Order: sequence, then structure tokens, then C-alpha cells
Amino acid sequence: MFCTLAAWLINKAGHPFEQPQEYDDPNATISNILSELRSFGRTADFPPSKLKSGYGEHVCYVLDCLTEEALKYIGFTWKRPVYPIEELEEETVPEDDAELTLNKMDEEFVEEETDNEDNFIDLNVLKALTYRSYMNESAKQEDILESTTDAAEWSLEVERVLPQLKVTIRTDNKDWRIHVDQMHQHKSGIESALKETKGYLDKLHNEISRTLEKIGSREKYINNQLEPLVQEYRAAQAQLSEARERYQQGNGGVTERTRLLSEVTEELEKVKQEMEEKGSSMTDGAPLVKIKQSLTKLKQETVQMDIRIGIVEHKLLQSKLKEKSNMTRDMHATVIPESAIGSY
Repeated sequence: MFCTLAAWLINKAGHPFEQPQEYDDPNATISNILSELRSFGRTADFPPSKLKSGYGEHVCYVLDCLTEEALKYIGFTWKRPVYPIEELEEETVPEDDAELTLNKMDEEFVEEETDNEDNFIDLNVLKALTYRSYMNESAKQEDILESTTDAAEWSLEVERVLPQLKVTIRTDNKDWRIHVDQMHQHKSGIESALKETKGYLDKLHNEISRTLEKIGSREKYINNQLEPLVQEYRAAQAQLSEARERYQQGNGGVTERTRLLSEVTEELEKVKQEMEEKGSSMTDGAPLVKIKQSLTKLKQETVQMDIRIGIVEHKLLQSKLKEKSNMTRDMHATVIPESAIGSY
């Protein structure tokens, strides 16, 4: 709103300025506004961030400067105000307040003189006016020394013009006397209304008190009548709480047994699977074939071992016989060679 109003004022001031849009960059828009403001010769010694909020002292300063420039451009001048002439309407006031005594007239006249200190009266002019009015009244008195007016017509005329002869003074709402009278009137109205309202409030208070007493007595009667039922309800409530506790305990046992049942079921499944594997292996001939092959292989290995054992025993027997023949030869020999001695 600030940017729109500033753009409108700049256009009114005679400088073309594009209307900012909602999605324009606010920094660029504010910079353009400040540059236009400086082009009018105005100073802007505050940062552009002060105008981003759209309110505040700086915003009002910018709008004020742009408004002055727009008024200067269109040639606007302030003229003297022309006040309308107000027609005084006749006020209808009650007869009790319409007539004023001479003392009240004097007081009002003294107040008007104290309020209007700027109104001065020339004594010479007042003296001349008084003398002229006195001469006119004396001439009129001489003319009406003998009256030719009918008394009935005179009374009718007096009744006709009597409302116009009553002096009415327009009351001023700023007068403290009026405020005091209003306060007294309001006080009397409040007191009269309070008397009537107090009676109603007392009556209402008594009715509420009686109603509360009735409610209390009825409540006591109902409590006495319902005491056995309340006791039965409490006992049933206690039994319900015990049953709930037993149910919680039984529910815990059921949960534990369910867990054990699941474990046993798992073991049973494992045993069944093992039995199925063993049954399938017993009916199958593949293991027997494997056993026969293993036995054949063991027999072959046994034969080979027996052959090796025979060869080893034969070599051992030959070595023993050779050793025995050597010993016999040595025993029959007369001279033992040194080489033989050294070998022992």
C-alpha cells in the first residue's frame, strides 16, 4: 500500500513512475522511490530498510514530501474556510425550566461578562442609548395614559403571546452546574432504583437459600435411601478389581504357557524332520552301496598292508641271518682284522 500510494503521488507530481507490482523486488522499488524523492530536492538521510515495514516515521515523512510536491504541481492553494450560517431553531422546553427569575438572569449575565472579557462597551454610547430609550418610554407613557383596549381582547392577546414572552436560555453542556445537577439526578435515580432492586435481590436471595436448603435435605434423604445400594456397588467394585487382578495373573500364565508350547512345537518339528531324514536314508540303498564300496576299499588296503608287512619281515629275516653268519665267521677266524675291531 505504501509503494502504491507513493507511486500515485509521484505521478501526480509530474514524474512518470511505473506502478509497482506484488512480485517486484522491494529493495529496487524503495530505491526508485527515494531517488524520485531526491530529484524533488528533498533530503533522505535514512537507510532504505526503514521503508520496508511500510509504516513508521520515515514512511510518513516520504508520503508528506510527495504530497506537498503533488499539490505544488497541480497548483493547489488553501482558501479561507467558509462557515455555514446556522439557523437558530426554537427549542421547546418544559414550563418549569422555561421561566427564569431575576436572580438567575443576573447570575447568567454576570457569568457571561466574566466569560467574555474581550467584549468592551463604550460608556458614552450606552449613556446615549439609555437617554433615547428613556425619552421614548416617557413619550409612550404619555400616549397610553388613557387606554381604549377591551379587557377581553387584551387577555386573549396575552394568552396568545405568553409562550413567546418566556425567556429561554440554551444550556451549555460544559457548565459544571449542569454536571452537578446531572450527578444529583443520577444519584437520586440510583438510590430509588437501588431500593426497588434491593427488595428484588433480597427476595431472590431468600428463594435461592430456601432452594439450597431443599436441595441439601433432598440430597441427604437420597444418600440415606441409597446407602445400601452404594455399599453393594462398592463391594461389586472390589470384586471386580479382584477379578481383574486374577485375570491379569491368569493372562500372564497363559502367555508363559503359550511360549512354552511354541518352544515344544519347534522341538517337535525338528524331531519330525530328523525322523523323516532317517526314514528316507533307511529306505534308500545309496548308503549300503557306499558301505560296500568302503569295505572293498578296506580289503584292498588290508591286502596291500599284508604284502608290505611280508616284505618288511623278509628283509628283517635276511638281515638277521646275515648278521648271524657274520658272527659265526668271526668266531672261527684266528686273527681279527683291525677294520672289524673298529667297526665294533
